[in-house]
Amino acid sequence: MSIDQIDEQGASFMAVAIAHKSPEEGGRDHALEEHLLSVAHLAASSTVDEPAAQLAYLAGLWHDLGKYRPGFQRYIRMVNDAHIEGKLPHGSDKSHSAAGALWAEKHLSDLRGAEGRIISRILQYVIAGHHAGLDNWEDGLKGRLVGQNAKTEFEEATAALPSTDILCPNLPLPKLADLPIAAREEIPGQFALWLRMLFSALVDADFLDTEAFMNPEKAVVRPRETPSMADLLDVFNAFMAIKTQGVVSNPVNRLRTQVLADCRTKAACAPGTFTLSVPTGGGKTLASLAFALTHAVRHNKRRVVVAIPYTSIIEQSADVYRDVFAPLGDDIVVEHHSNAESDPRNETSRSRLACENWDAPIVVTTNVQLFESLFARRTSRCRKLHNLINSVIVIDEAQLLPVEFLQPCVDVLRLLVRDHGVTVVLCTATQPTLTQQNHFGGKGLRGYISGEVTAIIDNEAALYAALKRVRVHLPADLNTAQSWEKTALEVGRHEAVLAIVGRRADARELFERLGRELPTGHQGLWHLSALMCAQHRSEVIADIKTALAARRDAIARGEPANPVRVISTQLVEAGVDLDFPVVFRALAGLDSIAQAAGRCNREGQLERGDVHVFVPPKMPPPGLLRQAAQSCRLVWHDRPEDDETHALSDPLALERVSRYFARLYGDATSLDKKGICEALRLQIDRPAQALAVRFRDASDDFKLIDEQDGATVIVYHQSARCRDDVRALVGLLERDGPQQRWLMRKLQRYGVTVYRQDLQRLIQHCDVREIPAIPGLYVQHNDLFYDPLLGAQVSGAPGDPASYVC
Repeated sequence: MSIDQIDEQGASFMAVAIAHKSPEEGGRDHALEEHLLSVAHLAASSTVDEPAAQLAYLAGLWHDLGKYRPGFQRYIRMVNDAHIEGKLPHGSDKSHSAAGALWAEKHLSDLRGAEGRIISRILQYVIAGHHAGLDNWEDGLKGRLVGQNAKTEFEEATAALPSTDILCPNLPLPKLADLPIAAREEIPGQFALWLRMLFSALVDADFLDTEAFMNPEKAVVRPRETPSMADLLDVFNAFMAIKTQGVVSNPVNRLRTQVLADCRTKAACAPGTFTLSVPTGGGKTLASLAFALTHAVRHNKRRVVVAIPYTSIIEQSADVYRDVFAPLGDDIVVEHHSNAESDPRNETSRSRLACENWDAPIVVTTNVQLFESLFARRTSRCRKLHNLINSVIVIDEAQLLPVEFLQPCVDVLRLLVRDHGVTVVLCTATQPTLTQQNHFGGKGLRGYISGEVTAIIDNEAALYAALKRVRVHLPADLNTAQSWEKTALEVGRHEAVLAIVGRRADARELFERLGRELPTGHQGLWHLSALMCAQHRSEVIADIKTALAARRDAIARGEPANPVRVISTQLVEAGVDLDFPVVFRALAGLDSIAQAAGRCNREGQLERGDVHVFVPPKMPPPGLLRQAAQSCRLVWHDRPEDDETHALSDPLALERVSRYFARLYGDATSLDKKGICEALRLQIDRPAQALAVRFRDASDDFKLIDEQDGATVIVYHQSARCRDDVRALVGLLERDGPQQRWLMRKLQRYGVTVYRQDLQRLIQHCDVREIPAIPGLYVQHNDLFYDPLLGAQVSGAPGDPASYVC
């Protein structure tokens, strides 16, 4: 239909304004008033307190008020994506997110004067940002709303005479005293997080109602009713009963049973923040799930979210949970760590609907996804946040909370617990010191106060003593580097050994050198790093476990046993239950070395395993990794080697772990290097009736992995055990885009993170190419790019962004 044909219809089509037009030939119309009312109801039902529900309802009614503009109504009848404001030229007559924001100010000011104008600022943030994202007030939203484009949009939209039900609903307005607006926030960001939850409820409601119209087939398959937490707990208990049948009663298994029992007992405690401090190999994965489910049933929590630091192990943990809940179907566990979320500048109606909202009983995600979402401004990242309300969040390997962002991370966890009904479990073998700390010069952590955290294990020291299974051997000089030749020689002397290094390039160097030195070459020698895709790593880890089991069986029968030697990055230090009698670890942070020790004598079959620490030829790159290694050196400096009865004779003693984290945090240049906390601190301007927050600045600066440095490449891994045809899956992705969640999740197993500076060279050499349907996502283009032993053929570099994912 042409513009001339549309104009000829004049007022006939304006009688029923539409919000969307379906993409099929001769598409259906989605009535605008129907959309606004539906979004209002959905948004209000997604909040947990009455003031938020009232504001969410108003935000839903007014978020698309600008779509009543004649210009928009003409455009939507020609372009299906016209409802996505980011695709329209700036200042065009098709923009539509400012009218509702200005109407909120006018209507609420008329109702309640200055107090109503202040309340309207909340709605202005969420309505004006429901496409482009939450903005700063100063140097952002404030200027936009007083501009001529916004005024014109407001005048044209209201002149179209939306119904009274839309413009002036008969709804009580919350009182200012009922809203989290304080002159001085005890924890900076309280108001910002509350508003972001409101924003989440609005944008998710908008996504879901739009999906129901634009893609009804997809909407139908979204589960309307999911099993209750009580159902999940019953299935979990049945699974554990079967799992523990016939298990050999040895000291390690008895202690694991006690940890599980402690978790079930402490789950009855009031909601709050808990620590689960258990040595590696103590059964934290299932024990923490037992706590979370039991606590959820006892205190009516809605879901369990498990955040894991490494993408390299998230698939393994998700598979464990899927095995547990298999009797309840495939929709119980959502695994979310996609690097392919749509950029607002490249959104389509299909890509908008592909984003996750975490509406599932069990969510397994990454620390990066969780925390960056909690500080995000984009709709695709924020839409899940309201589903964190009244949940249990398990932070696995809590010692890996990022030091340079530690203060905003601790603040947001405390706010989730205090204001949003969340219970947090900090789960690790090396518990970080997150209590209130003050250091010389005014630096310090605004941490947990006395009584704010409950330990699930009452006598942690006794548990660690009982689970001590290794001797740690330190080099004579912690400042003198050891060559790779010497390390390869020492590793090669052992037939069952794991060596862990800090860089992907180091892993390749040691693997290749050891392969040349050993008379058997690469036979019985394995390599692991995140230059291998998740599917490849899973297969290699399975092979290693099979080889270790065969070796143990052969030794038990008195027969010759094949060697098992593994060279790996730190990806094996969390969630990978390998068990070696000997482990070598390149000097790193004390927490990393403790995790490496957890792969040694894991099942307690030996009286003691041996962990050898060595200083690698290259120092870690400047920044946190180097600082962590230096902090470890310092806490080991005063080790009383000649007194084995001394509590600190063990390099991994709990007292040393506490000292390590105190020094690491105390010596850090900053625990909030980008000033996130101050950016999110509410600034109240009463003369202007303004609530100023710098949402855009905080979101742009809170990057645990800098998107500018890393890129994901889908590789064509092939093996006898790989049932996926990755080339065919990529073909579907290029044809249909990313809206099929099953496809995106499946392809995640074939992604490798590469350095941006390497990426440009790889593109020029035709090794990789960009996928047009998802800008920023790449695919292997040259068959030689991916090696069946070592993975992607990319040289490592200091400061590698993939060090986060090994």
